[in-house]
Amino acid sequence: MDTYSTASHSEASAAGAGAAIVASVSTRNRAAVLALIGALIAAQATAIAATPLPRQSSPLLWATIDVCDPAGQPSTIGIRGSMPGTGDRDQRMYMQFVLEYRSPSGHWHYRGGGGESPLVAVGKGSAVSRQAGWDFTLAPSSSETYKLRGVVIFEWRLRGITIAQDVRATRSGHVTATGSDPTGYSAATCTIRRTASGRS
Repeated sequence: MDTYSTASHSEASAAGAGAAIVASVSTRNRAAVLALIGALIAAQATAIAATPLPRQSSPLLWATIDVCDPAGQPSTIGIRGSMPGTGDRDQRMYMQFVLEYRSPSGHWHYRGGGGESPLVAVGKGSAVSRQAGWDFTLAPSSSETYKLRGVVIFEWRLRGITIAQDVRATRSGHVTATGSDPTGYSAATCTIRRTASGRS
């Protein structure tokens, strides 16, 4: 970008002229940067306002348990989610998987201790839908019963900004693309029992 100074030899010394030029460059560049930032914010706001949003009522939006302490994966619970795309290839979709346990009072609580996955990128918004899953393995216990469920947090982002979010607890009756054990398994909760001798 061209920058100019109004200082002249007759109005300032060489040092003064140099200072004036630097001040002019700094001021004009700052104004240009602010103008560019303003334009980018306006463009981003326009893009976000125009972008399609997911349907919260979509049958493609769900969470289920697809693994529950099978013989080949003891103490493991698998949570799987499905989320619909919006048709916008510039959007990115993410899921996060959270493990909860039911207390004796019947309330659900965040389990903690590794009961939360990182945010998982699952694909572009141009997809009809995407599925992803996460397995949690419980630490061995000499004698304890766990009543568990999963919660999936869904996010749709455009240029790094979250434009929509949804949360679903696990439910039964969903068809998983892969990873279920046994094949086709889908449940709302998972009970893992341990005795002194191991699996019950």
